[in-house]
Parts: sequence; C-alpha cells; structure tokens
Amino acid sequence: MPAASTTLRMLAVSVIASLTVTGCQTFEDAGVAMGRSELVNDLAARLDRALELTYSADYQLPGGQRAAIVQAQDPARSTYTYPGGQLTVTPEAITRCTTTGARPECTLIAPPTPGSKPTVTLFGEANRQGLVTPPVVVGLLTAAALDPQAVIRQSDTTVAGHHAACVAVESSSGDFTACVTTEGVLGSFTGPVDGKPMELALSDYSATVDERAFDPPAGAGVVDRRPGGS
Repeated sequence: MPAASTTLRMLAVSVIASLTVTGCQTFEDAGVAMGRSELVNDLAARLDRALELTYSADYQLPGGQRAAIVQAQDPARSTYTYPGGQLTVTPEAITRCTTTGARPECTLIAPPTPGSKPTVTLFGEANRQGLVTPPVVVGLLTAAALDPQAVIRQSDTTVAGHHAACVAVESSSGDFTACVTTEGVLGSFTGPVDGKPMELALSDYSATVDERAFDPPAGAGVVDRRPGGS
C-alpha cells in the first residue's frame, strides 16, 4: 500500500479511535449541553471565516498524489492546485488550467462579483480530481446540522502539528469525517462527494504565501475569454 494512502487511513483510524476511547455521545444523549447542530455549525463557520485568511496549505491524497490551497488578501485571491490542474481566482479573472498534457493550458474567464463568496460549482473539477475544497465541506456540515436523523460525534486530533476539532457524521446522504484546525483550515476529510469516495489530510501549513502561486503554470498557453479579452 502506498505510504500516502497508509498515512491517510491511519489518520482516519486515529479519529475513530478517539471517538471510541473518549466515549463521545450523539448530541441527543442526556447530559450533553451542546446542541446537536452547534459543533457542525461552528466548524462550518470556522471554514467560512478562513476565506479571509492568508495561508498556504499542502494536502496529501491517496496514491502519493498531492494538492494545495493558497490564499492571500488585499486583494482577495486564491489558487487551488490538484492532480492534473489548477484553479485561480483573483479580482481580474478566474483561471482554469489543465496540466496533464505536454504543455499546461489555461483559460481566463470573468472574475466573481466583487465581495461574493466562491460557490460550490466553481470547484467541480478540483473536487473530481481529489481536492475536497472548504466550500464543499461547509455545505456538507450545514446539511448535517439541518438533518434531524444525522448522528454526529465529536473528537479532537492533531493534523500536521495543528490542533483540530473533528466531527464524524452518519446520515442518509453519506457518512463522512471532517477535521478543521484552530486556524479554520480544513485539516482532513474522509467520505463521499457526489458519490465518489474522497480522502485527504493536511501535510503542511504556513501563514505566508508565495505570490507566484497565483500565476499560471510556467510555459502555459493562455486563452482569454473574458469580455474584451484577446
């Protein structure tokens, strides 16, 4: 078994073991003061607020593959790198790149409306290639909080040296485990997204960024499809 996959599975086992050993209860259990939806709502809000942070996060995927999220502010911009591609969002453009060929190819389209938050549909290709993005996890957590039949258990763990709060959710729409660091960064995720099993774990985190991360890959061919673009 590849080392990356082994590490991811060990993380998942660690989280589940923590739930079992500490005797975590569902939020409906007597004596639990926290409402059943409070924790998942808190984690969702923490991930949402992280959109306002500046940071670089590297992720380990199954099979030894890797992904990354880089964000910076003033102006707000972000880039998501995943196997076979890259998505960059800046005030000037949304840039989608494929890196599977001999030469990277990028397409520029109109940027999001100023002040708007990224939508789940924006990250479709990243999700399909194994990078579960924070907005997608926010959606799953929100759905779990609203599902009266969902069973939600909590635990704490450490991911890449950072403390993280975790929830294990069992629901009719699919079981998943998500961990969010104290900083608000996605620490790990295991579960289905659009019916596809997904697994990733934070491997490195920094509160600084390399500005070159927002540039297209070196040597990329670029097509500008923005209104008035060349």
